[in-house]
Amino acid sequence: MIRHEQQQHQHQHCRWRHRFVDARSSYSSTAPSLSDHHEQKEKMPPRPKLMPAQGRTAAFVGHNFPDFIEYWSRDAFRKVGYGLGVGSGALIISAVWSADAVAIVPAIAAGALTTAYWKIGLDDIRQTSHAIRRNYPLLGNMRYVLETIRPEIRQYLVESDQDGKPFDRMRRSLIYQRAKNVDDTMAFGTRRNVYATNYEWACHSMWPKTVDLDHGARCTIGTADFGTTKPYSASVLNISAMSYGAISDNAILALNRGAKMGNFYHNTGEGGVSKSHQAGGGDIVWNVGTGYFGCGITNPKTGHREFDADTFQSTINECKGQIKMIEIKLSQGAKPGHGGILPKSKITKEIAEARKLEYPATGDCHSPPGHSAFSTPEEMIEFIMKLRQLSDGLPIGIKMCVGDPTEVASLVRAMVQMGNGPDFVSVDGGEGGTGAAPPEYSDSIGLPLEEGLVVVRNLLTGAGLKDKVKLNCAGRVISGFSMLRMIALGADITCAARAFMMSLGCIQALKCNTNKCPTGVATQNKELQYGLDPNDKCHRVFNYHAKTVQAAAEVVGSIGYESFEQVNGGDLMRRVRQGKIQTLSEHFPEVKAGCLLDGTGPEKLQEVWDAAANVNVGSSATWLEVDVAATVAAAKQEAGQASKGEAKQ
Repeated sequence: MIRHEQQQHQHQHCRWRHRFVDARSSYSSTAPSLSDHHEQKEKMPPRPKLMPAQGRTAAFVGHNFPDFIEYWSRDAFRKVGYGLGVGSGALIISAVWSADAVAIVPAIAAGALTTAYWKIGLDDIRQTSHAIRRNYPLLGNMRYVLETIRPEIRQYLVESDQDGKPFDRMRRSLIYQRAKNVDDTMAFGTRRNVYATNYEWACHSMWPKTVDLDHGARCTIGTADFGTTKPYSASVLNISAMSYGAISDNAILALNRGAKMGNFYHNTGEGGVSKSHQAGGGDIVWNVGTGYFGCGITNPKTGHREFDADTFQSTINECKGQIKMIEIKLSQGAKPGHGGILPKSKITKEIAEARKLEYPATGDCHSPPGHSAFSTPEEMIEFIMKLRQLSDGLPIGIKMCVGDPTEVASLVRAMVQMGNGPDFVSVDGGEGGTGAAPPEYSDSIGLPLEEGLVVVRNLLTGAGLKDKVKLNCAGRVISGFSMLRMIALGADITCAARAFMMSLGCIQALKCNTNKCPTGVATQNKELQYGLDPNDKCHRVFNYHAKTVQAAAEVVGSIGYESFEQVNGGDLMRRVRQGKIQTLSEHFPEVKAGCLLDGTGPEKLQEVWDAAANVNVGSSATWLEVDVAATVAAAKQEAGQASKGEAKQ
């Protein structure tokens, strides 16, 4: 068999070799010899030479239309200007000479245009900032005009339904339809390529169920084991952190009113609790950032913001029970580990009241990258317990974009050692949004939501804490299916920010950092805010939330469950590459409860856990003066009395 294949190969090789030789010999027989070449050289017509390009090189070869842009120059500008001057001057003289009132109008218009031509062109020549305007006066301005309207042209005329970043047209349309409570169904089948890599779907059941939204779509946050005496029942979808100052008064008022109508919470962002938050009457999760806005003071010696217990309690009391949970912001997905500065000139009276700053402002307002109230896992846990005590037992959580898994593991280890910790962890993905951030941070820092969520889930589960600490997540949560994906990966509840902005009317103009938001959402310009009517938009917030949760609940029922908490990674499938499909549990394997404590966790995760033993452990923060045992004992006693009362009823 092998010999036969070798013979065939040799035969084929010989056949191609003969063809080559025949072709070469045929060429040799017809080609002139060297002597013939010299004889025929004089008889052959001369070889045509390439003609040099006339003037400048044309942008498109083969047409006769001149590339007028490259021919345009300062000299050309002046020549045209002289011609316009002569022409408009002649028109004016002619009109004056004839004393015709009708002819004077176009003559004056021509003179005005000529004056504007020279004014703009000479300004372009004199300025030194833009080379194009300097080299191509007047005409070069077209580049900047087209650059300005390019996003609008692309969004409305060029992009397809699945184009557009960070959210494509299909997703934006879905939000608008649900917010307006109009038909959001799809005709003629899916537009997506179901055989593409990363395509996902849920595994439905032959015996679907119905989800009770009053019970199966909510999650209780807060445990008496950590000293929480006021647990909170949260919706599976809530409004993520957006600071007052980053979005407008009317936007916050509409969001909070919608949250009240739909019985879900509204996260304040680190900008503090504003009057608009309080006026809406909805449930609030107070976000405490590194600037301690609403709960801190400015140190007169250093100029830095520091936590202040009295200020913290005054804000709690002002809200009269509206604050349901407190979230300590460690980092956010769009710019983890990055602080910010609010210039003195932008500190309005309303912003100063919300952040409890001096007004008129005496200096810039700083939000440093890290907290001054703690610097280690143990100090942070003691700070959490202090806030829980000061707030009379509210659930306290943390928000972070996962960076180094070892640092997260060190926090979980401290929770195990101290027997306390946050009631919930909000995981923000690296794909999260913000009003303004350096591109390096938005594009290249922080774990994406799926990977970050799985890291926290596995560490909490491996440490035996997942039943006490609830997981929240945010990062491009748009539809019911995107909610279920996160819940299947370990989240108990989800949050969205940009989706709720779009429910208010945001058109993804990408002008959040310019104070020129055309819809009045992300601006402090009162003229632009006028376009956003909170009395109307609050209904759109409610509609979007209600219809999205309802859609997610229907999918949960189709899978065969009666509650969101039953959804797991085995219920969703993903095409990881052509020819290979995995469940999310196979793609992101779960771990056994407590496996990290006895050293039986997955190899890499166990290595991270063991390495965390030497990261920021062993420090003390006695300045907080927290009576841990007394706080936890009181919480358990109160929880026991509440359960006895329910049993009697």
